[in-house]
Amino acid sequence: MLKQKPHYVIRRTAIGLGFFTLYAIPNDKKIIEYIGLILTKEAEDKKGGKYLMTIDDEYLIDGSPRSNTARYINHSCQPNAKAYNTGLRVWIWSLRAIKAGEEITID
Repeated sequence: MLKQKPHYVIRRTAIGLGFFTLYAIPNDKKIIEYIGLILTKEAEDKKGGKYLMTIDDEYLIDGSPRSNTARYINHSCQPNAKAYNTGLRVWIWSLRAIKAGEEITID
């Protein structure tokens, strides 16, 4: 069985770790799903923590498991990607063409 080459890599940034693409990504392309345990806002208030992605007024995703590579996507005031909800799932899509080696960021 051939091992598939990775498309992304986690690298050190000025603020910690970041999510970088190894290949160019076209505009309006699905990049990765933000995965983790689905929590209610009420459960989140008790738990707290980092890596929380809001789905809607009632639910959010606890993206803290290391299997959630998307948790390394950092915030930027000039993002190149955006989170979109589909039911209780959150997908990260490119907002513009992203160059190979560029960090993927969301607002």
